[in-house]
Amino acid sequence: MESQPQPQPQPQPQPRRPRGFAATAAAAAASVSPTGAPSGSAGASTASSGKGKREREKEKERTKLRERHRRAITSRMLAGLRQYGNFPLPARADMNDVLAALAREAGWTVEPDGTTYRHSPPPQHQQHLGAFSVRSGESPLSATSLKNCSVKATLDCQQPVVRIDGSLSPASLDSVVIAERDTRSEKYPSTSPINSVECLEADQLIQDVHSTEHDNDFTGTQYVPVYVKLSTGVINNFCQLADPDDVRQELSHMNSLNVDGVIVDCWWGIVECWNPQKYVWSGYRELFNYIREFKMKIQVVMAFHEYGRTDSADVLISLPNWILEIGKENQDIFFTDREGRRTTEFLSWGIDKERVLNGRTGVEVYFDFMRSFRTEFDDLFAEGLISAVEIGLGPSGELRYPSFSERMGWRYPGIGEFQCYDKYLQQHLRKAAKLRGHSFWARGPDNAGHYNSRPHETGFFCERGDYDSYYGRFFLHWYAQALMDHADTVLSLANLAFEETKIIVKIPAVYWWYKTSSHAAELTAGYNNPTNQDGYSPVFEVLKKHSVTVKFVCYGLQICSYENDEAFADPEGLSWQVLNSAWDRGLKVAGENTLSCYDREGCLRIIETAKPRNDPDRRHFSFFVYQQPSPLVQGVICLPDLDYFIKCMHAGDITGDLVP
Repeated sequence: MESQPQPQPQPQPQPRRPRGFAATAAAAAASVSPTGAPSGSAGASTASSGKGKREREKEKERTKLRERHRRAITSRMLAGLRQYGNFPLPARADMNDVLAALAREAGWTVEPDGTTYRHSPPPQHQQHLGAFSVRSGESPLSATSLKNCSVKATLDCQQPVVRIDGSLSPASLDSVVIAERDTRSEKYPSTSPINSVECLEADQLIQDVHSTEHDNDFTGTQYVPVYVKLSTGVINNFCQLADPDDVRQELSHMNSLNVDGVIVDCWWGIVECWNPQKYVWSGYRELFNYIREFKMKIQVVMAFHEYGRTDSADVLISLPNWILEIGKENQDIFFTDREGRRTTEFLSWGIDKERVLNGRTGVEVYFDFMRSFRTEFDDLFAEGLISAVEIGLGPSGELRYPSFSERMGWRYPGIGEFQCYDKYLQQHLRKAAKLRGHSFWARGPDNAGHYNSRPHETGFFCERGDYDSYYGRFFLHWYAQALMDHADTVLSLANLAFEETKIIVKIPAVYWWYKTSSHAAELTAGYNNPTNQDGYSPVFEVLKKHSVTVKFVCYGLQICSYENDEAFADPEGLSWQVLNSAWDRGLKVAGENTLSCYDREGCLRIIETAKPRNDPDRRHFSFFVYQQPSPLVQGVICLPDLDYFIKCMHAGDITGDLVP
């Protein structure tokens, strides 16, 4: 019999070496003996693998932070190009879309497949640029070229490679691309940074010419109603009209300026001063009757805060006396700093749902006050005389913590202090830490400095400080969430009390330290808005749920010299973020001036902020509130030519009314 051929052995495939987590599992399995006990080197191997896993997790977290920071910068750059340059960028634009838009703006043709060419040669004065290559921070117009040609010729012949709107300051651009500025300057020493002397001279000259020709003509722009805020002392502490003749004269003067209406503070500390649920509205009834005679609208402010405990204040309005009596026995009803000092500016949000006010909670006290007002002045609501109600949600009526109180020794530009050390907020913090699984996080930061510290002087707010650690992110999220929960609860009751009436909420303008990474002053005020996170969007989502109008303080040019400002302040950058975040969520926005005085240029800047003429969506303020420290009839006003300002807001042609 023939022998059968023996089959040749097939080569065995080499097993793949496990990688990643599979390698870690294989190493762990190999380290176990057949009896199930770890081998001699198992302990060291396990410790090494555990350490490597922690390092990988940390690196993933750092990568996520870097990516969020990069996306935040890109988002701000794209939004700036859309708003200030009118570039038609899609919602999910990438760098190809940006380059194509810039090329088309410069006169180039960009095909859908990316082919880029130009039909005609570039203008004579730009041939030195060669092919289209624009780096961030370069200006196509130098100071030398301005000296060699007339202003009109320069404006006519200049090809706008990159548009920079006058309202976007070099400081604002710095705050967006600050991470790239230094490295680009080193790599390209010949480039001209955006805040160089030459670029500022050129931009300023162009802006001045443009301002002369166009800035004073607001014909055809949107009509923005103007309300004037009555001075604080118009109602005395006994809820009586302090001086009826002065009030009538003041209202007559407002009427002659074509003011749309007035703002009246209704003080909780006056109306419910002596006994709980005993409301005295007599002085306000008399005041509203005077306003009715002049047929002006009224916006009322539910003022639940204290007023006037500063050196410059000539009027003092405290919280109700019966509240202060309760506070003597239970000081934890007030906000408390780390040293245990209490501020009586506003009741702590920790008692919003605690029955510590003679059997009522904090929000019940607010609701009873609002309901009493609505019942007392039902006839004025029916007539439409009261057009809106502003709800005071914190100190100065603003939605914030009392983190920078002058009574506590704070002075600008201190970072302020966290205000969460009363026993009720501490209970909430302990509960949140326990739910997170880290009970030892139930504490406030111990390295956050004091009221007048600078960020770099603290371990919490400095560059790469503890604010961005796991604990820091937990604490800041809880701190900001307490603010939003307070707003959500009170606004729910406000909508119940003032149904079908416009509700207004005032947002603070905490602009100092805005150009630092931590935004320390905003963090202590309750807005979790460091550079790698948007702290205003969550707040506006809550406000959107209640269909409120956001009121924001507008700054003119009285805050200047940004480059030399030791506080790294950027009011324009903050204003841009807040207004666009609110508008993007469909919220109505209103404005209010500060008590500081403005020059004509600052006045025009406010008008431009109220109704930006280069906004393709034609977004504008719903109304503007003009306030000043003394009555109009005393002749001391914050805005020069108030009638001129009102005409601009009302969209009239005032070019003939200009004072040389």
